[in-house]
Amino acid sequence: SPWNALLQAMESEVSAAFDSGGPEDILSRAFKLTVTREDICTLQPLGWLNDRIMNFYMGLLVERSKKEGYPAVYAFNTFFYSKLSSTNHKGVKKWTKGVDIFEHDVILVPIHLKIHWTLLVVDLREKTIKYFDSLGQRGDHICETVLKYLEEESREKRNIELTASEWTLHSMRAEEIPQQNNGNDCGVFVCKFADFISRDKPIVFTPEHMPYFRRKMVWEIIHQQLL
Repeated sequence: SPWNALLQAMESEVSAAFDSGGPEDILSRAFKLTVTREDICTLQPLGWLNDRIMNFYMGLLVERSKKEGYPAVYAFNTFFYSKLSSTNHKGVKKWTKGVDIFEHDVILVPIHLKIHWTLLVVDLREKTIKYFDSLGQRGDHICETVLKYLEEESREKRNIELTASEWTLHSMRAEEIPQQNNGNDCGVFVCKFADFISRDKPIVFTPEHMPYFRRKMVWEIIHQQLL
């Protein structure tokens, strides 16, 4: 069938991305990012996704959100939260130069915690801040840090006071979202949490989907388009 032919073509392309050439070869360029074969190889089974792959994928989600029928998505860089948490609003004020983040529906904040990836999601329509961790750890202080950031950003950029009491902060519990069953898939979980959320879809995947998601992400990054 044409579908099988397509899958086979994709498979051979993914294998080639992993195997046929040097680590420095450039396989994709967009969003002011350059992705090399070495970066792409972090998407091999049990590889640990690096910042470049995470940020590139977030870029693809933001691009897609510009299409009809999708919520408007803003994604922060993976370095944003560590900078915010080690400084304050002043330390990251320039990150949103020329952007009004409040004109979006959803804000994605991928978070790098030393050796673990998690995701924080601000829904400006619902006034919620939710924290997604595929190891089930709570991130209440992370939610609070970001709410404080939003208050200061709103005050500074649009002279509007946010009412903190109108906001709901919630760390997703292990039984509410899929959980990883190894020590390596957190980055893929974060990318897929973000993918489903940025389509307003319920999060219904399982750890068994991870090998497939990894190969699909290789194709998507090389072709700069989400399937």
